[in-house]
Amino acid sequence: MAVVDEGVVPTGGGPVSEARWRTLLRFEVLVVLALSFGQSAVYSFVSIIAKLTAKQALNQQAAGLNASQSSRPWLDFTYQVLDLGFSVAIVALVAYLLLRDNASLRTLGFDLSGGWRDWARGAVVAAGIGSAGLGLYVVAHALNLNATVIPTTLPDVWWRVPVLLLDAFRNGVTEEVVVLGYLLRRFEQLGFSRTRSEIMSSLVRGSYHLYQGFGGFVGNFVMGLIFCRAYRRWGRVMPLVVAHGLIDSVTFVGWLYWAHYLGIPGAPK
Repeated sequence: MAVVDEGVVPTGGGPVSEARWRTLLRFEVLVVLALSFGQSAVYSFVSIIAKLTAKQALNQQAAGLNASQSSRPWLDFTYQVLDLGFSVAIVALVAYLLLRDNASLRTLGFDLSGGWRDWARGAVVAAGIGSAGLGLYVVAHALNLNATVIPTTLPDVWWRVPVLLLDAFRNGVTEEVVVLGYLLRRFEQLGFSRTRSEIMSSLVRGSYHLYQGFGGFVGNFVMGLIFCRAYRRWGRVMPLVVAHGLIDSVTFVGWLYWAHYLGIPGAPK
């Protein structure tokens, strides 16, 4: 089956009706989300319910990322690398689905053709979003609207920083290709308005960060809206991949070496 924007889908057995095409497209989106960020959103919802019903205040509970997976460093490293590798399979699935759509990842602007412009735009977006996000986190934590986010508990070994940097840009690639480029394309093919598509994409983004608390949800929802507008303007996800990767890189590595100087709650000393 090859999906085309006009709404009639030629297949090996002949064309299918537009109604059936839309049904298949909805099913495709649900499957992609069930294998990726939709699944994370469900677990995140359960996590926030567990936190809100616990005896401790929300800001006294931890929301951890990048945890160690073994007490043996070499085995932990193996697990980390395997996790990074397998987690980008969702991007390969999206690439395949786009090829059936007579499109590709380049259609979303996920390629290297933007050169330094993508990096410059990404750096500007990262600086603005990152500083605002840090302020929102501190305020939300003080108001008991957010858990204490622990960006990493990896041991102090030689591969810690490289793995954290790879994880940061893995997040950028998977989230922006799937939640930004792919979902916006599919939502609009299903007939949603631009505004509705952007809100739905941003709600998905916020929902799988809900495990951090309400500050995490709101911050990522707003970030999603900004990223959607930037994507519309530039026609490329690559600057947003760069921005996301830089934000997470500073968050993960900064947590280890600089967070305590900024007085961030829960920072290592």
